[in-house]
Amino acid sequence: MMCLLLLVFFVSSASAKEIWVSPTGSDANPGTKEKPLASILMAQRQARELRRLNDPSIKEGIQIILNGGVYQLDEPLLFRSEDSGTAESSTTIMAATGEEPVISGGIQVKNWKKLSGSVAGLPKEANGKIWVTDIPEVGGRKLEFRQLWVNGVKAQRASDLTRRMRKVLDPSTGEIAQKPSRLIDGPLPRILSVDKQNQILWIPKPTVNVKDIKQLELVIHQWWAIANLRVKNIRVVGDSAAVTFQQPESRIEFEHPWPAPFIDKKKDKNGNSAFYFVNAIELLNQPGEWYEDLNSGKMYYWPLENQDLAKAEVVAPNLETLVQINGSADFPVQNIHFSGISFKYTSWMRPSKAGHVPLQAGMYLLDAYKLKIPGTPDKKGLENQAWIGRQSAAVEARYASGLVFERCNFKHLAATGLDLIVGISHDLVEGCTFTDIGGTAIQSGFFGSADFEAHLPYDPTDQREVCQFETITNNLISDATNEDWGCVGIGIGFARNVTIAHNEVCDVNYSGISVGWGWTKTINCMRNNLIHANLIHHFAKQMYDVGGIYILSAQPNTEISENCIHHLEKAPYAHDPKHYQYIYYDEGSSYIRSVNNWTEVDKFFSNTPGPGNEWTNNGPQVADSIKVKAGIQKEFQNILLKR
Repeated sequence: MMCLLLLVFFVSSASAKEIWVSPTGSDANPGTKEKPLASILMAQRQARELRRLNDPSIKEGIQIILNGGVYQLDEPLLFRSEDSGTAESSTTIMAATGEEPVISGGIQVKNWKKLSGSVAGLPKEANGKIWVTDIPEVGGRKLEFRQLWVNGVKAQRASDLTRRMRKVLDPSTGEIAQKPSRLIDGPLPRILSVDKQNQILWIPKPTVNVKDIKQLELVIHQWWAIANLRVKNIRVVGDSAAVTFQQPESRIEFEHPWPAPFIDKKKDKNGNSAFYFVNAIELLNQPGEWYEDLNSGKMYYWPLENQDLAKAEVVAPNLETLVQINGSADFPVQNIHFSGISFKYTSWMRPSKAGHVPLQAGMYLLDAYKLKIPGTPDKKGLENQAWIGRQSAAVEARYASGLVFERCNFKHLAATGLDLIVGISHDLVEGCTFTDIGGTAIQSGFFGSADFEAHLPYDPTDQREVCQFETITNNLISDATNEDWGCVGIGIGFARNVTIAHNEVCDVNYSGISVGWGWTKTINCMRNNLIHANLIHHFAKQMYDVGGIYILSAQPNTEISENCIHHLEKAPYAHDPKHYQYIYYDEGSSYIRSVNNWTEVDKFFSNTPGPGNEWTNNGPQVADSIKVKAGIQKEFQNILLKR
């Protein structure tokens, strides 16, 4: 039905008011096809004025048409209530026919030169192979960032990880080149013990001696999530080392009970939690790695095979968010459409400022601790409390309805791709691609906040807060979660009437599709969600306690049907190598029916579910016709070429 409405919209918009924009245009121009504007901001302003004056030319809508090229932003594009269209006259930001406009939060890093002379701490194997340049400045300050892309290939911050190399097609040259795999190739060290009282992590003596640890971080594998901890001190004692961390993450890391560093005391699991170090010049030891030295103002890169830094396009992210759609409960933003737009190159700096200790699905802890006397108003046995924050997203929406994202491309993003946060309703995300995403690709709903504990059932007095009637169909999600391994492909919190259908989700490190939050059997605002005919494969690449489809809490009349789930990976550092499943009803899952889902193995799990669940014909015996029909439908399969 939504697809039909969208088709009607484009047909009826043949006489819509056009505002043209081009990277080679001028904001002094009138915004015609022949004399386009230069910035999307000025096109927004022109459209807003037409709305304010109720100009007759906008009766059939407004089309802001972007010619191909890069629109480099200095600040996020902000859509307010005053930018709203109507059902009969929407505002569409769209690509010119046959062109790819890119809304970018990145800046180019230029003037690379082959390093001459020596740099303190640089490994011997890097001698003669490193290129160097000055850290770019933005707003008169050296730009700090955590990601770097070279010719569209994401580089790895210097670390003691060993990554296998694979041959890929370089899109900028059309030649075959080497690219680091996202998978780890080689063993990671394991922690030895945890001293919670003194906030010390004991590890084997590091094999690399990092002299200046001001920028050093430790990443630790914690059950279903990772933690990024800024190192404060390393004290070597014999063949071991005591590591302490900066605040506030140190307090949170050692106080919160779930998920915590795992100690395999009985030696019946898979060993203690694994870890690795990142972000020091001493760790710049293999091709494809880079290091930003904030003290010297220099950055260093070891090129991959066939990469010429004198000619390469090197991009560092500047902005965390590219587009903000911000309305209010009384004055929502309405009927804004995006068609054929690419959103690229975002940053996410919180781990560098305050560490990153998640509860689950990338939601980071602001405060969390174990209760001395268990029990909350909702759960008598609850032993932990947690208040969370939310990762930034390339595109964020609050209090909006009638949004459409159609055949857009989300790529090279540090955290979340698209986040429909609060007060969102009757929106469509269709035919979009999400590739090279650091966190979750598509996210919507409430997950808790600084003032609402994450384990409480959410059912607000003002129901306008609830995200509802969202349609997410025929999207490709590939290589998401590649920085925060504990994120998911599609993540839905407290929300209702959400349809997730005919998407393909692959190459993710944790769960494919996650719906629900709160760990509660109590009836809340969640209900009537549909997860139908999705293709989910090559998931759980790094984390376990996982599901191809993962469900939480009471969700009356929620259905999981006719999905195809295969290639659950063997995560090398899972705390419990057997704790994986294709469909996972986690704590409190209630009033949910699963029917006719094809999985390659009969491997499912329920963890203290609630009442009212139905389970019919799920597993490898399901008809092949279900498997064939799952995933992206025929009219959208051309997006698979963007994989």
